[in-house]
Amino acid sequence: MKSIILASTSEYRQALLKKLGIPFLAAAPNIDETPILQESAQALVIRLSHEKAKALSQQYPQHLIIGSDQVCVIDDKIVGKPHNFENAFKQLKAASGHRVTFYTGLCLLDSTTGTFNVQCEPFDVYFRQLTDEEITQYLHKDEPYQCAGSFKSEGLGISLFDKLSGRDPNTLIGLPTILLLEMLRQHDVNPLLD
Repeated sequence: MKSIILASTSEYRQALLKKLGIPFLAAAPNIDETPILQESAQALVIRLSHEKAKALSQQYPQHLIIGSDQVCVIDDKIVGKPHNFENAFKQLKAASGHRVTFYTGLCLLDSTTGTFNVQCEPFDVYFRQLTDEEITQYLHKDEPYQCAGSFKSEGLGISLFDKLSGRDPNTLIGLPTILLLEMLRQHDVNPLLD
């Protein structure tokens, strides 16, 4: 079995991959993540997921490399990580009472052959109507300033929603594990049989 590299330093992606019981190394891909003018959210995450995996292919020439990228879309606008309270408050205020879509790109690259599979997995979050006080209290408790969309669904963020809609709730955390497992099985990697 080829060794697996996760092209990410995200603690959330690493935690999801650890839960699968698959041994891996994590490495920073160090790529420019600037969107291209007029690039759709889906095209952006597909491109960046592939670029992240490809960026590590020379350093890890006989590996399976996982690249992933995620964006949040509110009112047809791509929203990034808030980085601070003020931006997070604005994001949650804009999301209140609305459907917000997350697009997560996933790439599995075989660095031995250069072949890769890259896909985009959507996930919808329906926010309930939130008061300013609820948003403020939530942000102080969960501090989701490094999370696209300004919440942690695996934490208290679940209290912000009316419903979730998508194939895999792990997609919301940043790594669509059902899709990843499908891709890995094509390379004879199956945590149930290893």
